[in-house]
Amino acid sequence: MTTANAKPHPYKRDLPAALRAVRALLRDPNDTAQVFVIMQSLNGPSAPINFDRLMRAEGGPRQAYRCVELAERLSDPAFIAGFAPGTVGAAYRAFLEQTGYSAAGLAEVSNPEARPLVEHPHAWMARRIRDVHDIWHVLTGYQADQPLGEAALVAFSYAQTKGLGWAFIAAAAALKSLRVSRRTAFARAVIEGWRRGRRAGWLLGEDVEALLHEPLEVARARLNIGPAPAYARAQDMLAGLDGAGGAAAA
Repeated sequence: MTTANAKPHPYKRDLPAALRAVRALLRDPNDTAQVFVIMQSLNGPSAPINFDRLMRAEGGPRQAYRCVELAERLSDPAFIAGFAPGTVGAAYRAFLEQTGYSAAGLAEVSNPEARPLVEHPHAWMARRIRDVHDIWHVLTGYQADQPLGEAALVAFSYAQTKGLGWAFIAAAAALKSLRVSRRTAFARAVIEGWRRGRRAGWLLGEDVEALLHEPLEVARARLNIGPAPAYARAQDMLAGLDGAGGAAAA
């Protein structure tokens, strides 16, 4: 459901709300709703910036004209079933099966009040950034079911989108790990995520439907998404800790 009369995405930042949400998220990393509170509190200005960049990118105006709602497209079972083995889409399908996540579920968590979609290009871009999150998990290799993988991906996402909320979450997670574990491996993996995001091609400019049909390793090479050795070392470090210490460090 949409409405032409709804106001466009607000751009004013709300730092107190973001701080409250970060504290709640650090207490419970599974409280995904807090992520969207942080995004809504801090990321507003990034939507018009990224939309303007899309309009300057090759093929960008066509994507803006088509205005595909990715949450709907990625929730179509027939679409998801149609990807050939070895493609980005096949890896995304396996990701959904392994995690139990869904594009529709992510959209629902981001909008607990079930507000109607805002018919505005900047709001559409904000939804696009939300909806590619799990595809970026696949492309980067960062696990979605662990705080380390999420922290590294949000740092990657900050480099890609310049959304301050991503930086806020990544920094908070890295600082918590340093405080609890007294080890730098987690923080190094987060910094590496930001660097990988800076080196990579601009993923928001990609035609997502075409990208999903591309062989995974070919897409990674084309987009300059290389290995993540610091992330691998941090995974080994956390695996070596005892259960309580590993959970606290993460």
